[in-house]
Amino acid sequence: MTKTLKTGASALHWLWLSLLVIVLDLGSKYLADSLLTYANPVPLLPVFDLTLLYNTGAAFSFLAGAGGWQRWLFVAIAMGMSAFLLHWMYRTPRSHYLLGVGLALVLGGALGNLYDRTVHGHVVDFISLHWEGYYFPAFNIADTAITLGTIALLVDMLFSRNDTTVEEQK
Repeated sequence: MTKTLKTGASALHWLWLSLLVIVLDLGSKYLADSLLTYANPVPLLPVFDLTLLYNTGAAFSFLAGAGGWQRWLFVAIAMGMSAFLLHWMYRTPRSHYLLGVGLALVLGGALGNLYDRTVHGHVVDFISLHWEGYYFPAFNIADTAITLGTIALLVDMLFSRNDTTVEEQK
């Protein structure tokens, strides 16, 4: 017999972290779009610039030159994944901290980039890291949250010994 998980006992408790990621991401993108000139690097450190760029593709500009249809594909994927992540958070016991934090970070990052893609038709990137002429693709706070959340999910998957399922929680 399956027991129902109480909402307060689930990883939905970490939705505040998703909201924080969204606020920091959209606020920083607004500032970058307002204060920086497109494609004009502002050096801050020898390996770090602020460079305003618009990405119409996905990670590493995948499908950026596809003609516009990819925008709605990525919107649909982000919406579907966000719903999936919310359901996963609901089904995850609150005691699974690392899993809850990882899911919340990925969700916040996905929603931050979803907003950009839906409203602007592109994602605003502005963080540029480089070393001796080699440049990592520009990114933003949402991308950072997605990366950190994914690392948390992997660490949880590889090292967590808590095998308790939601159905076994009361």
